[in-house]
Amino acid sequence: MPKIRNALSTEEKSPPAASVSITPLASPTLSTLATNLYDRMRSDLLAGKLEPGRKLQIEFLSETYQAGPTPVREALNRLTSDGLVERRDQRGFVVKSISAADLAEITKTRCWLEEIAVRESIAAASVAWEEELVLSFHRLSKTPRSLAEDRYEENREWEKLHRAFHRALISGCGSRWLIAFCEQLADQLYRYRQLSVRKVFPKRHEHSEHKDIVEAALAGDANTVVHLLTRHYNATANIILEDKALFTKEQA
Repeated sequence: MPKIRNALSTEEKSPPAASVSITPLASPTLSTLATNLYDRMRSDLLAGKLEPGRKLQIEFLSETYQAGPTPVREALNRLTSDGLVERRDQRGFVVKSISAADLAEITKTRCWLEEIAVRESIAAASVAWEEELVLSFHRLSKTPRSLAEDRYEENREWEKLHRAFHRALISGCGSRWLIAFCEQLADQLYRYRQLSVRKVFPKRHEHSEHKDIVEAALAGDANTVVHLLTRHYNATANIILEDKALFTKEQA
């Protein structure tokens, strides 16, 4: 245990997987094409490359992603189940819209579910869970948030490690369903974050926030972890909500 805690003194520093390019096959199956297309479209939706409210015409997607209409429809149906695409009467498929109320609801729900997951993880704390948590924090703290020092330039490695850190925190809860629900909400909030990331980036001090969370978790102080985690998520949501142009554009 002392060795685990000492690791925190080290200096600082589904995201979803990167776009998957389709590997040419001699005779690709429909299932393979649809899965590859789903991965690529999902990555673009989460990154905000397909903007909220945009109509997703089959012909446009087929041309953009170089895929036939059948795998495009299958991918859209899967993305609808993920909550990233909506199917509207008379309009077909559209990118899921955004709103301040939706962001607030997603944030609140994530806080509720992760409170349960965190409390269960701490109650069942094991050496393996603590080691995973400390290692994920260490890797994240060694990775820069942005590839550029004077402006925001997405570092996909940081995003991947950031997701791994938050997953490690709740990984000991003993419920794969609870973890899956938390991951789905994390995806939704990641999309909001990407849409307003250049305004969020300079206002955050993620490393110190993450460090405080880890220290409280290792100390077995569930109440403090829940408080810090809730404040952590609400801070991001509040900064995004300050981006009035983001929601004004969506309502136009």
